[in-house]
Amino acid sequence: MKKIIAFAGSNSKESINKQLATYASSLLNKNVEILDLNNFELPIYGIDFEKEHGIPENAHKFLMYIKSSDGIILSLAEHNGAYTTTFKNLFDWMSRIESKTFYNKPMLLMATSPGGRGGASVLSIAKERFPYHDAHIVEVFSLPFFSNNFQDGKIVNEDFNKQLKIAIEQFNKSL
Repeated sequence: MKKIIAFAGSNSKESINKQLATYASSLLNKNVEILDLNNFELPIYGIDFEKEHGIPENAHKFLMYIKSSDGIILSLAEHNGAYTTTFKNLFDWMSRIESKTFYNKPMLLMATSPGGRGGASVLSIAKERFPYHDAHIVEVFSLPFFSNNFQDGKIVNEDFNKQLKIAIEQFNKSL
């Protein structure tokens, strides 16, 4: 059986991106393990810390989830037009273990936001950067105006829901 992981690039306990990743996972009709970045707490990356203490176990653990998976569903939160500090820190630590962080695993890359751009800036950064880290981005999905388009654990706007289902179908074919 295929092993899929899903997570949000956020440590918010009420993360709208985690809600989106969870919903997308439910459409896949496969066993998906949903990861929470709060369970992988890490010190802020710094070369001096690494020299003194090595790479923290949580960075190794998270990277093993990626390595042992058959596919990744990732919904990135956007802070000031870029990755959240929590995600960037995890990404930095993992890249110290393996620069090809994503192991060419099929990825459904998503973002949502309260505003009308739906995380467009962070998606642009990730689409440009992730392939250098061996990401195989199969599909990209953006959901703007989260509170208007997502209610009761699902996308309520039919057009966006259809777009996500098409993205899920393509992601599933790549597994």
